[in-house]
This record gives sequence, structure tokens and C-alpha cells, in this order.
Amino acid sequence: MPENLEDRLLLETARFRVVERAQPTPPGQPRVARQVVLHPGAAVILPILDDGRICLIRNLRVAVEKTLIELPAGTLDPGEAPLVTAQRELQEETGYTAAKWQELPGFFMSPGILNERMHVFVAEGLSAGDPAREAGEQIENLLLPAEEAIAMAQRGEIEDAKTLATLLMWNLSRTP
Repeated sequence: MPENLEDRLLLETARFRVVERAQPTPPGQPRVARQVVLHPGAAVILPILDDGRICLIRNLRVAVEKTLIELPAGTLDPGEAPLVTAQRELQEETGYTAAKWQELPGFFMSPGILNERMHVFVAEGLSAGDPAREAGEQIENLLLPAEEAIAMAQRGEIEDAKTLATLLMWNLSRTP
């Protein structure tokens, strides 16, 4: 990243900050400023049961005023490694723990306005347990054959970007 970026804090919350960032411009050009959301990053998990089904969740999302079908995911805590976040979020949201973890390539969620990097993990060797959901979370596990989850994505029934990208990457990685 260029060293001459200037940030002016506009908003700070427990999870993210919004800054006005001066974009580098050639000499003599007018200053260009953008509003940018600074986010610590997150981890998304593709949990695969021994029988090949995928554990998705139905998750009420207040921002879009509807329940979405998603993969479990969560924000990195300060200083927390992405794998630790993935392990914590899988258990908290679904109740599952995993014996085997594989990291897939990560991606930026919406780099035009947001610096959130999504770290992607496949979890296998699952053991069921009790979820430890946060107060107010309205989450329900949804166990589906992989082919059905992919078909739902193709039909537009899965609208969550991190879930779509993760399913696509995973599906491409398993086909010759």
C-alpha cells in the first residue's frame, strides 16, 4: 500500500472503523478522497460431514431484513489467527468441531469500499456438539448434500457473497 495515504476518522464501532482516505494522485492533480470501511477480517468455514453433506446455516441478517442461507463465519478478534477464528465460529454457530482443516485462497469482500479479507477454510472430521451462539443470533443448521447446495447457489437461493465464493472455489478444487 502506498505510504502517503492519509486517513481521517469518521466513525469507530466495536467491529470496524470508517475513515476518509486521501487517494494518491499525480502531482498537480486535485486531491481525491474516498470513504473506506476498515475491518479486521473474517473467516468463513465450509463444514463437510462424513457422509458428504455440507453444514450451512439459516441466519437472520438485520441489514438486509431477511434470513439468509450462509456458511458459518465470523470476525477475527484482535491478534487472533484466522484458523483460530474459524475453529471458534464453527463451534459457536453450529456446535460442530473439526479434526481436519484445509485453507483455501482468501478474497476481499467488497474492495471498492471495504478492506475486509475473508479467510476460507474447509472443515472435515466433524463432531457434533452444542452451539454457543451470541445473544440475539437467530441461527439454524441446514445440512444439505453438496450438489444441492451448489444447485441452490445456481438458482439464486443463496445470496450471501462469502458463501457463493467459497462454494465455487471448493467445487472447482474438487473437480478434475
